[in-house]
Amino acid sequence: MHRRTMSFRRARSTAVALAAVVSAGCGGDVSSTHTPVVVGGTVTIATAAETPSFHPYAQFGSALAPYAYDSLVSTAPDGRVVSGLAEKWRAGATSANFVLRKDVTCSDGTALTAGGVARSLRYASDPRNRLVGARATLPDVPFTVAADDTRRTVSVRTAAPYGFIVRTIGLMPVVCPAGLADPGVLDRSTSGTGPYVLSGYTSGGPYLFTRRKGYAWGPRGATNAVAGQPERIVVTVVPQESTVTNLLLTGGVNIATVTGPDRARLTGHGLATARVPTVVGLTFFNERPGRPLSDPVLRRALVGALDRKGLANVAIGGDGTPASHLTASDTVCHADVAGANLPSRSALRGLGTAGWTKNARGRLVKGNRPLRLRLLSSPDFGSTLPSVAELMAATWQSLGADVDLVSESRNAVVQAMYQSGDFDVVVGSSPGPPLPAQLTPYFTGPPPSRGLNFAHVSNPAYDRYAARALRSPGAAGCADWNRAAAALFRSADALPVADGTGTVYGYRTTFAVAPGGRIVPTSIRLHR
Repeated sequence: MHRRTMSFRRARSTAVALAAVVSAGCGGDVSSTHTPVVVGGTVTIATAAETPSFHPYAQFGSALAPYAYDSLVSTAPDGRVVSGLAEKWRAGATSANFVLRKDVTCSDGTALTAGGVARSLRYASDPRNRLVGARATLPDVPFTVAADDTRRTVSVRTAAPYGFIVRTIGLMPVVCPAGLADPGVLDRSTSGTGPYVLSGYTSGGPYLFTRRKGYAWGPRGATNAVAGQPERIVVTVVPQESTVTNLLLTGGVNIATVTGPDRARLTGHGLATARVPTVVGLTFFNERPGRPLSDPVLRRALVGALDRKGLANVAIGGDGTPASHLTASDTVCHADVAGANLPSRSALRGLGTAGWTKNARGRLVKGNRPLRLRLLSSPDFGSTLPSVAELMAATWQSLGADVDLVSESRNAVVQAMYQSGDFDVVVGSSPGPPLPAQLTPYFTGPPPSRGLNFAHVSNPAYDRYAARALRSPGAAGCADWNRAAAALFRSADALPVADGTGTVYGYRTTFAVAPGGRIVPTSIRLHR
């Protein structure tokens, strides 16, 4: 078993920023503390990885987008849809209509019109723009957008039934016309209607957001002028959770997420907390023709050989629970689907029938070709994940596989997934998207660069159940969504390792966490 590791650049600042893309908010979780608030001031937030682009529709830009951009609607901490840029809305199976507030302005001072919103949504959905972040959120069906500036209405119509129009298109960040005039500037500046604007950054962090004046159209009409709301938000990068923990204890950061065993060190120190359900170790297998795991018999055998309880213990850093679904426990349609459908150890019996045998050295071979696997993980996705990958590798090595175990930066892993395709197994950590429909681009359709199906999954049963579920409004399709997930598990197309819980901590800071893993910017209060 080969192992290589990539060292991380040291953080350029002792302040750290929250990684919103790898954690999901626990419905209704609001932190609390009781000291007086600070008027103005600076709040420092922590992330494990750099933001290579601030474009809200780019692969990583969505993590920081809520500070500078708004959407037509918002989700409250309890998961309900509430007002955003739109003051009211209605939706059906193939259409939705949003009515804009009258008072919304862009960060350059210009009024936001319905036409401006429509132009942003068309730009986000245009496949020629190859906006991976937008494609991960938007419906996986074609749609059109129309606008009426006089009535302040934005109307969406999908080409096929889609039960979550409001919770997808309605939650897309809206880019103002000035940003769309030259989209290249969005990599290094912001052009939205949000409560803050990007006012400074250095490569690798920190990133500085400054409060704008006159903002009054946040979730449920929230403003950014309440006592205790920070004048500045500093987002900067520290990869190691042990360092983040030290900074929380000493006040070097105000807000950070910790998912691993370092949480024990933070107990009893008076920090504000909010729980964050996650799926730890969400694992994909490269089924591209010519890769070894395109063989479903081999894939099922390797998954069946794993000790799921042992993996969950490593993933959690204690007594772990094997994951029950591809999504976190607070997401729509979540149910216990994995246990009854993932392959068991009996799947190993199929190896011989499929032509896999052991050679004189005890190595698995097929047609004299040994089984070699490239297994990727990154501590950027969770501090325990390299250890999870190591336990997987040890299990497969004991079966006779040769495993190249690689721990890389987040960006390097994503490059392998979406560009080079040079992997066989990748172990990540995710809240899972808040909607089951948002999984479909990863398990069906074209691979990069035309789609998001980086693992080249082809599962007709999943396709059939997902198509049927999409014809039902909202949660009415949950039974079919869970049948679709069960089909993926039976085919070993994906393996979630553990149901986990991250924790967002606040040092002299309070906040609310919304579903999808983000802190609500207008909820942040700095305390003495």
